[in-house]
Amino acid sequence: MLVIGIVLSVFGLGSFCWLLFTLAIYALPFLAGLTTGLAAFHSGAGVIGAIIVGLVIGGATLALGQIAFAATRTPRIRAIIGLLYAVPATVAGYQVSFALAGIGMSAGGWQVAFAVVGAVLSGVTAFSRMALLVPPSDGQGTEGAHSPIGWRPHDQRR
Repeated sequence: MLVIGIVLSVFGLGSFCWLLFTLAIYALPFLAGLTTGLAAFHSGAGVIGAIIVGLVIGGATLALGQIAFAATRTPRIRAIIGLLYAVPATVAGYQVSFALAGIGMSAGGWQVAFAVVGAVLSGVTAFSRMALLVPPSDGQGTEGAHSPIGWRPHDQRR
């Protein structure tokens, strides 16, 4: 019976970690949706209105961030947009990792160390998931987009 409990605990912790890394990119949209939903509720929109406002704002935050990240070509702006999504994921990853580490060990330096590792991995995961949305380059750069029809700088036609 003890072995079954240990095995189930390992699978449970593994599923929590999988869920953390899968949902890491949604930390900022969730925060935006929750904040606006609570603001709508406190301004008198009611429960259903607050849920609708929160879902719309959260979905819009995710969609606009993905579109902005995929549409911009400047690496510095992409890094800023990616960090906007990675920082809340890092904070959430720290909190979840700290809580999960607290299950298996007493409070102390090792718990904080595991939480920091979890936070870094969660932030990197969120940033890399944003980067996966960008289509691969065709290798032509921006010169080919403004070239006359039928001619590209790398053409060997004479």
